[in-house]
Amino acid sequence: MEDKTQIDMEMQVASFDYWDARILFYLSKIFSGQLKKGEPYENLKKCIHVSILDFVHFEEDQECFRTICFCDEKTGKKYTDLMEIKILELKKIPGQVKNEEDIINWMRFLGGKTRKEFADMAKTDEYIEEAYRELEKMSSDERTKLEYEARQRAIRDYNSQMSSALKRGMKKGIEKGLEQGIRQGIQQGIQQGIQQGVQQGIQQGAESKLREIVERMLRQGKTAEEIAGILGESPETITRIAETLSISDRRDYES
Repeated sequence: MEDKTQIDMEMQVASFDYWDARILFYLSKIFSGQLKKGEPYENLKKCIHVSILDFVHFEEDQECFRTICFCDEKTGKKYTDLMEIKILELKKIPGQVKNEEDIINWMRFLGGKTRKEFADMAKTDEYIEEAYRELEKMSSDERTKLEYEARQRAIRDYNSQMSSALKRGMKKGIEKGLEQGIRQGIQQGIQQGIQQGVQQGIQQGAESKLREIVERMLRQGKTAEEIAGILGESPETITRIAETLSISDRRDYES
């Protein structure tokens, strides 16, 4: 621009996870790139980043255009006008109305999808027409520079989007893994509980039957050693069972 203000204008079609950080990165790069080695800070000129978004970035309101700048958080007073961010959300543009504000016309121009749409909008305003002519007269050197920067941006965008997708995938994978783990754990716990219950029941049934046989043989006058030899159990086991029956050997019955 005539006052040496630097403008970085960019359109984005798809929603971008780190859009805020992205525009701050490029705006800061343009601002710091103005000075060459040894030049004073007074040579710094105003830098403006304009985001043309074909998606809703601010979901809490219906404002289609806003200006963001540095200001005092408590008083709201602007700190400096050397850096500004202007965000245009095409999805929030109202329908055609009479006497549209200039910014709406510019948004419609910048939101054009074909060369014919750009040319048609250029006829509605002399400044838009001038901008359209400047776009057509862009030098090949400038195109080369823009293409290089576009490639660099595309690489950063791709890496950023891949990183975001990986993080979302990992989060979903962890959540799904936890859910499956809990479900499998419950099923496995139920199955193990059933198996343990069956085994415990068999064991208790066997012990009950052994107890019954030992009691009957003791009452028949057999000693613990004799019963152990007949049943193939240890004398200690037979003695333990007999003690629970208050029967140690057949001498208890003889008395």
